[in-house]
Amino acid sequence: MSKFRTIWTTEDRYVEVIDQKILPHELITRKLLTYKDAETAIKDMTVRGAPLIGATAAYGIYLAVRELVEKQLDGSFLDAAFSDLRASRPTAVNLFWALDKMRDALDNSEGDFLQTAWDTANQIVEDDVETCRMIGVHGLPFIEEISKRKKGDVVNILTHCNAGMLGCIEWGTITSPIYQAIEKGIKVHVWVDETRPRNQGSNLTCYELTRHNVPHTLIVDNAGGHLMQHGFVDMVIVGTDRTTRNGDVANKIGTYLKALAANDNNIPFYVALPSTTLDMTIENGFDIPIEERNQDEVRYMIGKQANGEIGSVLICPETTQASNYGFDVTPARLVTKIITERGVCNASEEGLLELFPEYK
Repeated sequence: MSKFRTIWTTEDRYVEVIDQKILPHELITRKLLTYKDAETAIKDMTVRGAPLIGATAAYGIYLAVRELVEKQLDGSFLDAAFSDLRASRPTAVNLFWALDKMRDALDNSEGDFLQTAWDTANQIVEDDVETCRMIGVHGLPFIEEISKRKKGDVVNILTHCNAGMLGCIEWGTITSPIYQAIEKGIKVHVWVDETRPRNQGSNLTCYELTRHNVPHTLIVDNAGGHLMQHGFVDMVIVGTDRTTRNGDVANKIGTYLKALAANDNNIPFYVALPSTTLDMTIENGFDIPIEERNQDEVRYMIGKQANGEIGSVLICPETTQASNYGFDVTPARLVTKIITERGVCNASEEGLLELFPEYK
């Protein structure tokens, strides 16, 4: 797999990210100079995906500490940074996990606070790379099994939203087993849900699959059930922004419908879960806060126009109001298996505790 990252540090120890709002039409990067820049990047979806949001928040705290030291500000500035970053997105638990990790590191630092913040944020990034690689290691056998059963014929995988490398640092969660299967010479084809309204599937997943020469086909969100009914899907794999103690999964809106269709057609439905998205403090998915975003994300479509310019167009009457829930919850009973960096388990409290006994 080619070296490609979504967030990195510059020689002057600032942070740079890919502006995912512009993909797939242009590859533009944004430099983050302050924690407010990191907060904005998270809120306006310059960066997307639970692991990447967490990494960006971690670097946001590093940038806050840097500003505090350089300008000789008091501790209230850092408290405000933690508060603002925590409020930037409500559903993806990686955000809160990363901020808690940064807080613990700073609280226990016995030396240079700025160096501690720098080292901790960098470690969060490197740990995510290895986490996603190992998810691929444990998810690959499912693809291999289907390939053997089909005697080497193409394995058709359906995805929803983007939990690829663009939602992480490298590898991605749902794409890690796919990339590792490709490296082993297994024939794979991916059905990519467009994922309205922000079109993470068409804009991001298709972009990175194209970049890695993975055969894929873009479909409208409502086509998945039809494809499953007609035998065109061998497995479904999705990511997660938060998974509860009983194995319920919060992911991009529309995931629940894919799980229902997969269950009805006896198609395995896998969730690629980095442990940083576990929230063992919540018993079930209906207690997860579901983000409601601006209605204009639904009312307008953004894309490249005939003149080559990137712009938005209104797709409904001007007076029409829209609802824009960002996530839904897939009950554990619809999840075939959860794939983590530590191995594979059932979507249940018992299954999760087998892999993560520290939560008992």
